[in-house]
Amino acid sequence: MEKTKDNEGDNNNNSLKDGSICGFDSLHTLLSANLQPHVYKEVSRLLLGLNCGKGLELLSVEESAKALSFKHDFDLHAFSFSADKELMREPRVVRVGLIQNSIALPTTAPFSTQRTAIFHKLEPIINAAGASGVNILCLQEAWTMPFAFCTREKRWCEFAEPVDGESTQFLQKFAQKYNMVIVSSILERDVNHGETIWNTAVIIGNHGNIIGKHRKNHIPRVGDFNESTYYMEGDTGHPVFETAYGKIGVNICYGRHHPLNWLAFGLNGAEIVFNPSATVGELSEPMWPIEARNAAIANSYFVGSINRVGTEIFPNPFTSGDGKPQHSDFGHFYGSSHFSAPDASCTPSLSRCRDGLLISDMDLNLCRQLKDKWGFRMTARYEMYHKLFGQYLKPDFQPQVILDPLLHKKSS
Repeated sequence: MEKTKDNEGDNNNNSLKDGSICGFDSLHTLLSANLQPHVYKEVSRLLLGLNCGKGLELLSVEESAKALSFKHDFDLHAFSFSADKELMREPRVVRVGLIQNSIALPTTAPFSTQRTAIFHKLEPIINAAGASGVNILCLQEAWTMPFAFCTREKRWCEFAEPVDGESTQFLQKFAQKYNMVIVSSILERDVNHGETIWNTAVIIGNHGNIIGKHRKNHIPRVGDFNESTYYMEGDTGHPVFETAYGKIGVNICYGRHHPLNWLAFGLNGAEIVFNPSATVGELSEPMWPIEARNAAIANSYFVGSINRVGTEIFPNPFTSGDGKPQHSDFGHFYGSSHFSAPDASCTPSLSRCRDGLLISDMDLNLCRQLKDKWGFRMTARYEMYHKLFGQYLKPDFQPQVILDPLLHKKSS
């Protein structure tokens, strides 16, 4: 049935409220429901690319995982990235999972109750990942709490915890149970250095051990994202963690806007880089499907992009010095978690408005195959940029600008 303008207006208003796109969970569900199959196939090719010359394969999902998805109402999808068959190396297939979720209770609930409720909410989703044979699982940025860093209220610091704190202990049992590496992005309290707070990803090994941590390199100061009220830029560099299943890095949230941040993880040998995030539609959604995919292409590694879901209402209105009226929420966190591959292919995104688990098999041999194909490292001319950066960092730097000699000459 053709929609009237009035109906379109109603649908748009409802979409703003529930985070859907005209009543659909994601762009891809909207397209698949409204295009003829042959047209949708061609549109998908243009939007998602081809993996080794063909569309991404769907993975079958364990019935127990499907049952958990149905019972606890979370989105569940699974895909497979392949690589070309090699004569000298066996395939290196790793199964990777991403979890996106909304908070579980209003932000006015007691803090400890909020965190415990999030633990309970995530337990069935993590169990679905484990039942599906996921080897490496990544959670969203600051998953243990509301993303309260817009408020600039210091009381939210109570959610900060040591690297080996309550959330790590909660996840360690799943890592051991499912032989699974888990990337957990938390608000860290460094008790050995003056109780300093950091935005930190903890890497939990498949035996339940803590492999290491990485602290967020780039801190936003844009719109409501005034995170430097709570923590400053990290001091851990660009570590790559060699796990039982591959070499992984973590580019936390705002770092995705910095191409050199992505590059550094690649120079250190990452095969998969995760981008646990918390970002809202008005600010960043047009950039979301582009930046991670570009990074995967330019650095010849896989990228897992995770964003939280929902609208979080805080008890006290706030402003951000941008001329907008005071408000009580960031806006809608639009989920849309997805994977990108070094051959420019990517998965459809999870829902914009529901919790979800995205699973993907990925043959890590694809990383070297794309390095060989494109030769980006060989042609990068790092020494040229090293010289430029060295000059740029000096106080007397002068940009290399060549002036048109006729630009300011008066006509005779």
